[in-house]
Amino acid sequence: MTSAKPSFIDTHCHLDAAEFDADRDTVHAAALAGGVVTMVVPAISRDNFSAVAATCERYAGCLPAWGLHPMYIDVHRPEHLADLRAQIEAQRPVAIGEIGLDLFVKDLDYATQEFFYVEQLKIAKDYDLPVLLHCRRANDELLKHLRKIGVSGGIAHAFNGSAQQADAFVRLGFKLGFGGAFTWPRANNLRRLAVDLPLEAIVLETDSPDIPPLWVGRGRNAPGELPRIAQTLAELRGCDLDTVARQTSANACVLLGLPPVASR
Repeated sequence: MTSAKPSFIDTHCHLDAAEFDADRDTVHAAALAGGVVTMVVPAISRDNFSAVAATCERYAGCLPAWGLHPMYIDVHRPEHLADLRAQIEAQRPVAIGEIGLDLFVKDLDYATQEFFYVEQLKIAKDYDLPVLLHCRRANDELLKHLRKIGVSGGIAHAFNGSAQQADAFVRLGFKLGFGGAFTWPRANNLRRLAVDLPLEAIVLETDSPDIPPLWVGRGRNAPGELPRIAQTLAELRGCDLDTVARQTSANACVLLGLPPVASR
């Protein structure tokens, strides 16, 4: 009798991206074969709602999140917020995302970013949906608005803040997204957090095709890398892979309103 194999949830995966156009079927099949049973596919603008919808319709286990990404404020318009509401009404997502703030990229107008972030938090609250937060160098600014506009929790995607900021997100009902970045030996802060945070606060993600793990190097990331990312987390924490898979999947299911994930 063989033991059950662990199952995983990729809470942030841009499977609709052009980088996968040549081999999306193969990439998706490899993820499923590795035990990645659910992949959350966040939108980045009104213009890719249809691509995300088509991806989630075609590929088993793919679930949409609708949102307007802060790095694309040059294409967002105030009327796109009404389009976002219409998209939610047409196909309810598991979350509003990818939304947030980015203080890393130069020349992104902060006031415009803040406008779209706040308005989308209001939409998330109206629909009682969690949010997927882009949070590069903007954790305190994000938290400020989360305290004002109570949403149904969410994920601080690709979290790379302090332990104090991590605790602030957790106290607001958020999980922290860990992916390829912490697998690099020089990612000292992330690796400390990966060990010190309670496992109940962590969800796994790839951000495919971006943020590749150590073994991919500068290449394209893919959702099929998630089991090895989980194994790295287990090794850092000194626990077994099943524990990491089971707890991070349970965290994601509760947050995103999904049925429990069973081992295969």
